[in-house]
Amino acid sequence: MKTSFKSYVAIVFAELCWGLSFIWTQQLAGRQQIPVFVLIFVRMVLATVGMAVISLAVGAKLKIARKDIKYFLLLAFFEPFLYFIGETFGIKATASPTLSALIIAIIPVFTMFADMLFYKTKVPAIAKLGVLLTVPGAVLMVIEKNSGAAVYWWGIALLMLAVLSSCGYSITLRKLVDSYSAITINTWLFFIGSIFFLPFFLATKGDFPVVNMFRSPAIEPLLCLAVLCSCGAFSCYVYALKHIGITRACIFAATIPIVSAVASYFIGIETFSPLQILGIAIVIAGVILAQRTSQKHHNLS
Repeated sequence: MKTSFKSYVAIVFAELCWGLSFIWTQQLAGRQQIPVFVLIFVRMVLATVGMAVISLAVGAKLKIARKDIKYFLLLAFFEPFLYFIGETFGIKATASPTLSALIIAIIPVFTMFADMLFYKTKVPAIAKLGVLLTVPGAVLMVIEKNSGAAVYWWGIALLMLAVLSSCGYSITLRKLVDSYSAITINTWLFFIGSIFFLPFFLATKGDFPVVNMFRSPAIEPLLCLAVLCSCGAFSCYVYALKHIGITRACIFAATIPIVSAVASYFIGIETFSPLQILGIAIVIAGVILAQRTSQKHHNLS
């Protein structure tokens, strides 16, 4: 089956936005010290409003079947709820957008094996070799930066929570993509996510003036996260996964650390040692190699 060119444009746009999201998140949660749950909740509310406007504009049907409610709840629990907790706290703890993106780039490997477990997809030996390659690369990257700090390793653990949550999201999403549009799925996803985050927002906002998030310099990265990374990127990912399957859609996650690293370097957030550069290259090579399935295994939808 010939793959739609639009699907590849959509997934490239999604991964580009997600690569930059680590920098925008670090600017808000790290540099400006916006409480994490305040940041996530406001992002979810803005994304919900954005998707609702898009839904009304295109006349999308938002009604969902009663039998699918449990899947929507589970989908939102995995992502954005657990995923954003792991990702945002992880980025703040490691203080490294590139390292965070590097760990997130391992998602395709975990997703592939989760797909093999739940949907009985066969994985060739070359893909398993790719998994093994990611280990030394990740070690080289991790030991180079603040590896003695306990908060740093806590950040690594939180980022791994994000990885596992993303796997659960993709596996659950497969049960919905054939029945609902990307707009319908993401409108409900962000609405339910907002409800999940509301108690944490109320418990942690304290004296923080939320209105400050809508002023410079916070407003620009906040809107980028809500509009580009949530509304735009999530919709593009759902569209791509529906048309090209989990494996081929996830391959592009290997580009996330490249986007983050290049952007971080040019805006002066990070510099890299030769070992770190080698680690990045090894992990990306391993992730890509892990996706080298045969043609008959490509279409998983």
